[in-house]
Amino acid sequence: MKSLFQLIILCLALGQANTVAAHAVVTDYSLKIKPIQANRQDQVELTFNSQIELGLSQVFLVRKGDKHEPLHVVNGSQQGHIIVEIPALEPGDYALRFKVFAADGHLTEDVIHFTVNPAATGAAPSATPPLNSGLSTEPLPTLDKVK
Repeated sequence: MKSLFQLIILCLALGQANTVAAHAVVTDYSLKIKPIQANRQDQVELTFNSQIELGLSQVFLVRKGDKHEPLHVVNGSQQGHIIVEIPALEPGDYALRFKVFAADGHLTEDVIHFTVNPAATGAAPSATPPLNSGLSTEPLPTLDKVK
């Protein structure tokens, strides 16, 4: 009987862990509607489903060859909204890799792949949704495999 009680408690605890672990998910980002223009500084806006602790969070620009460059990030106008400063980029394939802490202390890591075209126009941008967004079920390619 004691073992059954312990098993029930363990199952309940594991069930709660799955519910609580899904924090700081990207719900929207500006790359979906506004592409990065080549050779111009820009900003990317990320919106999360919870408040972000910027002092404990990091955002990196990932270039070909898996080169990570830390980026400057500031709070946006609303809770869970952050603005990432993007340096002038040559045309090519890039990614934003972020490690953010939600206000409740949970860590979220994710990647958003995007392409900077030689002459960005009003055409639809090329950006792949982050893995945890629920917007895509296909695996994301690594930058080394993108041609």
